[in-house]
Amino acid sequence: MAAEPSVHLPSNVGTTPSLKEILGKSIALMKPVTWFPPSIAFVCGSIASGTTQFTFIDISRIALGSLLAGPILCGLSQVINEYCDREVDAINEPNRPIPSGLVTFRQVFITIAVLSFISIGLSFVFGLPVVYLTLIGIFLAIAYSAEPLRAKRLGWIGNGLVSISYEGLPWIAGAMSFYVAGQTNIMGSLVLAALYSFGAHGIMTINDFKSIDGDRLMGIKSIPAQMGADWAAMSAVITINAALFCTTLYMLGTGNYISAGIMFVLLLGQIPTQRKFLHMTDPRARAIFYNASGVMIFVWCMIASAIGIRS
Repeated sequence: MAAEPSVHLPSNVGTTPSLKEILGKSIALMKPVTWFPPSIAFVCGSIASGTTQFTFIDISRIALGSLLAGPILCGLSQVINEYCDREVDAINEPNRPIPSGLVTFRQVFITIAVLSFISIGLSFVFGLPVVYLTLIGIFLAIAYSAEPLRAKRLGWIGNGLVSISYEGLPWIAGAMSFYVAGQTNIMGSLVLAALYSFGAHGIMTINDFKSIDGDRLMGIKSIPAQMGADWAAMSAVITINAALFCTTLYMLGTGNYISAGIMFVLLLGQIPTQRKFLHMTDPRARAIFYNASGVMIFVWCMIASAIGIRS
């Protein structure tokens, strides 16, 4: 068996940084650009519960839950992934905080410990079901990135774990945060969470376009690395469209005609963007282009269905 390629990583030696610099580097590790999907999923789950009254207390509770789902839990998963991906990032993106030596391993471990403590502690505010969901989310983050499981090596499985963590778990957590026996539409939230998790699998495929070369070199079987850029792009588009189409049918079947109509229009509206995405030649440009446009339609569909299922 051929040995894995050796990648030189910086020694992380430098002058003592200020507290502001330390916090800035930890936030960079947490990748704020990734916080939006789980945060909005928690908001959608809260709305879909049908029991939110949008009082100051309820709005504050939703804001706190969004903080838990996005900056804290998603941020935690990103730090774990940054550390576990430090060698492949040294190939794909050497300017990232760890490969470039901007962040010490000690700071990485402290950031993980602090975020883990805050996430578990804060989850108790929302009740035991959310505590369990939080622990599941942390486990999936570790299973995706870290040895010995490192599900990231298996693109289909790894993307599934991430999509569940990004969409499914926070949506259900939002619904459970406002659970009232006999009033909360848990079944509707479970169906929508499952369908949007399936659709997010396609979004995760698009996110893997940026690391095709390094993934192949390091033996990580991401979907673009396995299928090539063209087929991976087609797979992502089909997955996203199938999820949105099934969600639209579900809303139609449950009598939410206005939401279903809005979602159908949104589904049609992304076709020109997807056609351009599929016909671009540069895989990385494809991902950047589509993430900047088509993914927002996915989010608007989430919001439309959450409002619809509430009624």
